Amino acid sequence: MDVNLDKKNRLILQYLQSDASISIEQLAEKVALSRNACWRRVKALEDSGVIVRRVALLDPKQLNLPLVALVQVRTNQHEADWLAKFRTTVLEMPEVVAAWRMSGDLDYLLRVRVDSVAGYDAFYQRLIDRVPMSDVSASFVLEEMKETTELPL
Repeated sequence: MDVNLDKKNRLILQYLQSDASISIEQLAEKVALSRNACWRRVKALEDSGVIVRRVALLDPKQLNLPLVALVQVRTNQHEADWLAKFRTTVLEMPEVVAAWRMSGDLDYLLRVRVDSVAGYDAFYQRLIDRVPMSDVSASFVLEEMKETTELPL
């Protein structure tokens, strides 16, 4: 189902990206709509797949996961079986919070959250034990200058 991303819908999305726990009443007031009209728009945005899900964002430092590693993976194997095994492995490892198949020299890039360099090493050992790769290297984030889940509208 396609939904019209008009000015009101974009405004609704902007507010929901910032705080998905906002009540329909508060949201309706902010976007100058009636409660029912606002609810119908939010429902249409959900039904169309524009709003995928609503989640709570957690502070990784308070959960003892302060270290971010950007893991660069290169492989000489590009068969479907290898890719399926790699995909399953990445999906099953909770430390992997994002994974991308890349163009260019790099095959895959993983964003990994762990408690320490030792925690990263334990993750690394489990990863290479499960899937053969030709090269794995990591860079550790020293400072998070910006991280957001909000898309530019």
